[in-house]
Amino acid sequence: MPSADVPGRIDDPRDWVAILARYRTPSAWRSAWEVLVTALPLLALWALAWWSVGISPALAVALSILNGAFLVRLFMIQHDCGHAAFFGSRRLSDWVGRTIGVVTLTPYDVWRRVHAEHHAGTGNLDRRGMGDIRTLTVQEYRSRSPLGRLGYRLYRHPVVMFGIGPFFLFFISNRVPVGLMRDGAQYWISAMGTNAAIAVVAGGIWYLGGGAVLAFAFLPTLLVAASIGVWLFYVQHQFEETSWDHDADWQMQDAALHGSSHYVLPGVLRWFTANIGVHHVHHLQARVPFYRLPEVLRDHPQLAEVQRLTLRESLACARRHLWDETTRRLVPFAAARAG
Repeated sequence: MPSADVPGRIDDPRDWVAILARYRTPSAWRSAWEVLVTALPLLALWALAWWSVGISPALAVALSILNGAFLVRLFMIQHDCGHAAFFGSRRLSDWVGRTIGVVTLTPYDVWRRVHAEHHAGTGNLDRRGMGDIRTLTVQEYRSRSPLGRLGYRLYRHPVVMFGIGPFFLFFISNRVPVGLMRDGAQYWISAMGTNAAIAVVAGGIWYLGGGAVLAFAFLPTLLVAASIGVWLFYVQHQFEETSWDHDADWQMQDAALHGSSHYVLPGVLRWFTANIGVHHVHHLQARVPFYRLPEVLRDHPQLAEVQRLTLRESLACARRHLWDETTRRLVPFAAARAG
């Protein structure tokens, strides 16, 4: 079993699951506090942006863009609720998550199932699909037709990946239970119930403030938060020394530790992203509340040295698109041409 007394020592990743289970217990007051210090500023900035629309639409947009950071944090709370990590009561976690889902445009029960699929198959080349960013191997890319390669290149282009894609995901795709349409009424109820609640809220804002309030005070927050969220998800697994294996060689805990990054962010960004950068630990033990992840790194400093990715280094991730099974690296498109 890994020892916290031996800096830099990482043994069998499966041993960490039991160690990290000690950090799974949430604090009711701390969780409630995190909701308050996230939701109240979010609502206050939205109110201020609404008030600003009549004075300066540009100011309203600026406040709304700033508010995107708080919406990202609120989504991370929804994320922890989906893992039953935020409150001791699963029922309470689910209803908090469903409520937040109206604000984040994300049907909670649909997202929870899709995200569970992501955790169950991260780094498995034979289980790519639901809940993942599409990733081809070099050989798969080479075997595609010119039109197929063009389609994949467009999909991985930064404008699509971090601009058009987030809009499509949160504003269009999330309106129906994509991938789960035949998996039971629960997912349709989640999607349609969330849609109905969004319609009521949006209709109320339109009635009270008009279309300008929606366009200048609310829409920019949603768009910015969506793009940031997709970027975070991207760099958590789409970095050079990530890990992919076929099913015969794949092991969940190994993929969690070596196929998920430790995104080392400045303190203020760690707060707004709710420590989601400690992603390798999160994948090893998803029920650790986000506010206890720094505690894990403090007690087990060897984990802080695994798969480190700085903010500056992460920018290069957008130029890596294909998994090279020979070098075991995520590589640019140029690597496919070189072969």
